Amino acid sequence: MRVLCLGLSGICHKGDLAVRLMGLDIGDRRIGVALTDEDAVLAYPLEVLERTSPDKDLGRIVEIIDQYGVERVVAGLPKTLAGEVGPQGEKVLSFLDKLRLRSAVPVVTWDERLTTVEVERLLISADMSRRRRRRVVDKLAATLILNSYLHFRKSSGDY
Repeated sequence: MRVLCLGLSGICHKGDLAVRLMGLDIGDRRIGVALTDEDAVLAYPLEVLERTSPDKDLGRIVEIIDQYGVERVVAGLPKTLAGEVGPQGEKVLSFLDKLRLRSAVPVVTWDERLTTVEVERLLISADMSRRRRRRVVDKLAATLILNSYLHFRKSSGDY
């Protein structure tokens, strides 16, 4: 089914249903999860998954996809400063291949260079303790990835 987006707001609809997107910041220890509102206009942090096993991690992500009616997953792809996919990026791509086998929802990657660094700086400037930062940095990085993707879609007209 074709997805339509209306006006400058970038509000997306699939037929008469709104479209919700999910953002992922996939790390070795944790996965940050963010969602958009039902109109795919604003992204907000949802949760941080502590990595246990690929099967359990994927199961929880698929559960969130089903629970919230997610229509597309936007996963941060770590690249080197030269723009190449390094070892961490290869791990993310492997994880996403497994996700594609478990869910029919389209998965796209988005350059996440320095998003975690940007979130860390913001939290440090807000005088947040290291312990509290560790609990929120991944879901905020996922939110930043998703917001960046939404902004690009709006500015390029690629809905």
